[in-house]
This record gives sequence, structure tokens and C-alpha cells, in this order.
Amino acid sequence: MNETAKKVLVALSGGVDSSVAAILLQRQGYEVMAVTLKTFCYQGEAGPKACCGLEGVNAAREVAAQLKIPHMVLDVSSSFQHEVIDNFVTEYAAGRTPNPCVRCNATVKIPYLLEKARSYGCDFLATGHYASIERDDAGHFLLKRGTDQQKDQSYFLWEVPTAVLPHLLLPVGGYTKPEIRAIAEDAGLANAKRPESQEICFVPDGNYMNFLHEHLPADHPGFQPGLIIGPNGRTLAKHDGYMNFTVGQRKGVGGGHGIKMYVCRIDAASREVHVGSREQMMGNKFVVQKINSLIETPKPGDDFQVQIRYKTRAVNCRLISADTQSWKVKLQEPVYAISPGQSAVFYRSDCLVAGGTIVSSF
Repeated sequence: MNETAKKVLVALSGGVDSSVAAILLQRQGYEVMAVTLKTFCYQGEAGPKACCGLEGVNAAREVAAQLKIPHMVLDVSSSFQHEVIDNFVTEYAAGRTPNPCVRCNATVKIPYLLEKARSYGCDFLATGHYASIERDDAGHFLLKRGTDQQKDQSYFLWEVPTAVLPHLLLPVGGYTKPEIRAIAEDAGLANAKRPESQEICFVPDGNYMNFLHEHLPADHPGFQPGLIIGPNGRTLAKHDGYMNFTVGQRKGVGGGHGIKMYVCRIDAASREVHVGSREQMMGNKFVVQKINSLIETPKPGDDFQVQIRYKTRAVNCRLISADTQSWKVKLQEPVYAISPGQSAVFYRSDCLVAGGTIVSSF
């Protein structure tokens, strides 16, 4: 290895994306080290598709051995519990729909791993996210969408501190998923065809209600009966707990109303679940808070594209009001199920400008 080669710490989950990230960096001449995080999922709760379960740790070890790179496992279970799991439970208890992956990247994984990278003498931290970082003519580091629009994960990185960007490498961002799998197969990696990580890693069976029952007292208001309220304010039915519902949900709201009903709003204080028609689910105004601006401080009248949910298309919008605490956003076209707790991520073309958490419609 060239003595002038830069050192990089790769966050190696055991999946194909982070594994190929390590391969690409080796090919570019970096001296590579790898680290896998021990989170809640390490304790055996994660299924075979989870990104950070015990199977993932073992797969990461195998990849590191095959690539002949140092590998370590770091225990972040305490911060993961506090920052991610406790927040997930609190948000659902308040009738909101959280983004645990966004919070995990910003509070548990990336800043922590960058600090560790520096302590190991590494110049950079690298992950397997489908996104890219570029430097503009003015010297600003820009977070941009990945080449594969079907896999782009920049949405999950909006809350990462700006100071991280000059030290973060995203090697797979310029590739499509099939290209990444082909590289893994050519390298003889056993995880080349490993299934995608789909579910929330600490709720591997997808049954978040069982998970919430394990983490909240049985007499919590979210598990108590309440009313389902129709669009005219009339009581339509009773429910067994508002935490069984999320905004936009159709299942569980009952039938026989002449039209299909969807959850429009959850009022945790009154335990009421408000429902309406699909047309009533469409909205074009919302309020965003907990804002993180990556390249500029937006001001009222600025135009962007905004994405309000992963895997949905971005739509044009304008900031009606904007300060450091709260933005009011108006969309040029209505979108379905604007959900408190979800992330609103703002782009100019493929460049991520800022992000925040949706708190309400208006």
C-alpha cells in the first residue's frame, strides 16, 4: 500500500451495498478498515432481512476476512435505545409516524462513526448509501441523489450535520443496484444475492403493535378504546387503540359508509381517530420543524422540490414562511397523506438543500 494512501473506515453492515463500498474503495487505493455496529438488533430480534442483526454481523465478518481488511464490532446499543427506539415509541404514543432510519443516521451512526474513524487514524468514513457528495466551485460540499433513482437514499440523510459531509464517502452512489450486485458476484461475495433490508430493523416481523406493547404499560392511552370520527364529526365506530392506526391507513376503519374511508388525523389527547374520503386525504400545505439546512438558509418565496415520504416523487413547492424554527410550505399540487412525524426533504434538482419533520397541515 502506498504510504500516501488515505485511510477510510467503512460502516460494514453485512449487506451487499456496504460490502461493495469497501471493494470500490480498495480499488481506488484507500487503506480500508471496517466496523459493524451492535444495536438492539444484535440480541437476536432481527430477521434474515434486517440490516443490523446477528446474521448481518457474521456476514460482515466474512466479507472483511475475504477482503483482508481489519474489522471490529462496536456496541452502540445504549445510544440506539435512547435515540432511536425510545423516540420511535414516543412518536407513536403521540399519534405521529416516525422515521427511525433518519434519526439513526443522524444521532447514532454517522457522527459517532466519524469520531471513531478519526480516533483510528482514518481520514474518512464511508457508508453504502445510494447518494453522492460533490464539491461545487465555491468549495461547498453538496449531498446529492444517487444515480439509481429507484434506490436513492439521500432522503434518509437529511438530518446529518453539515460538518460531516467533507469527511463522508458514498462509493455506491454512482451505481445502480444491478451493477452493485454484479460487482459483488465478480468478487465472489457470498452476500451478492442477499435479500434487501425492508423492515424496521428492530421490528423484524413488521408487527409494531407487539413491539409497542412490550415497551409501554398495558394501561397506556394508546391501547385504550376510543372513537372513530367521520368527516362530518359523526361517530362512526369504536376502536381498540389509536396506536393501531397511522395517517393514510385504510385497514381497520370499517366499512358500510358508502365510500372508502382513510385515516386523516389521530388525536392522541382525545384518543379519536378521524377518517375521511381519499379526496379529503389530499393536501397541499404543511408545517415543518426541527430543520437542518445543508447548503443555504432558505427564505420565504424560495422554490424547491419536496419529498414527504421515501419512495414517493418530489413535487414543486414554495416556502410561505421560513425561520430557524418553523417553515410553512405550500405545494403546487396536492399530495396524499401528509403525515406528522414524517420527513419533508427539500431538493433543487438532485441536490439536497434541507430537511425537517412534518408537524401538521394548515
